[in-house]
Amino acid sequence: MNDPHPPHSWIIELRQRLASPTPRRLPPSEARQAAVLVPLFVDADELWMVLTKRSASLPHHRGQIAFPGGGREIGENAWSAALRETEEEVGLESKRVVPIGELDEADTPSGFHIIPCVGAVPYPFESQINEDEIAEVFAVPLLAFADFRVVEDRLVKIDGVERMIRVYHVGSRQVWGLTARIVQNLMERLGFELSDEA
Repeated sequence: MNDPHPPHSWIIELRQRLASPTPRRLPPSEARQAAVLVPLFVDADELWMVLTKRSASLPHHRGQIAFPGGGREIGENAWSAALRETEEEVGLESKRVVPIGELDEADTPSGFHIIPCVGAVPYPFESQINEDEIAEVFAVPLLAFADFRVVEDRLVKIDGVERMIRVYHVGSRQVWGLTARIVQNLMERLGFELSDEA
């Protein structure tokens, strides 16, 4: 029986790129386990990424650019958590996401260990925002992050410790922190090198 929804060739290619080498995992710890969804779609033969801007009324990371996601519940795996949180935050039904792969697990200064789950989502992307958590949902061409003119490596002091963080200046928005690290990891896994071409 033929699959009525065969995977697009770009999904197959990305699956291969994300599968090898195996995504890095952090050593077990008491950190809170969490997951985010990295939603991708293709429009006009170009790969796009969906991001959110967190509500200014949230107690943590207010107004920051982020991927949908959050803490894992007891017995919940990374994909289940990422899909559940995405549906809660932006209204995207879990059954409409095609899993592609995972990225390196990342930690945050606030004590989370986060697994980014990369998934293909329908185009056009339609969202129903939970305004208590999300102020805006928007999409950016993935190649925008490969332009060296949008990249800044900035030395900052966090909790008294100096760290070099990556900041992507995309239009009027700044993508930094965990989100920027996830973007950078995805770009490296997909073979997008920084370009200085005009």
